[in-house]
Amino acid sequence: MRLHAHEFLRRFLLHVLPHGLQRIRHYGLLSNRLRATRIAACRHLLGVPPAETRVTSRPDYRDRYAQLTGRSLRDCPVCRNGHMVCVECLLPGASPRAPPNDP
Repeated sequence: MRLHAHEFLRRFLLHVLPHGLQRIRHYGLLSNRLRATRIAACRHLLGVPPAETRVTSRPDYRDRYAQLTGRSLRDCPVCRNGHMVCVECLLPGASPRAPPNDP
């Protein structure tokens, strides 16, 4: 097909979004938000049995470390009697706060 330059540019610019807008490519049946429910509905309508879900639980890294080294990361490194307890989790990029000043 041959097009004049003006017609080619007109058709090409139909695909260019205005500044500040972003193209959304994931939509329809496989959009992230409703993927599982829509695929389940499709399977139901097609009469296909639900897919088998394999749950593979990976061992915790602390358990794996204990298996490999014989030492537990959950035990206190000083007294070796008590167990370590998570008191606070810091968000990535957050700096820990300083201890309070005792007068």
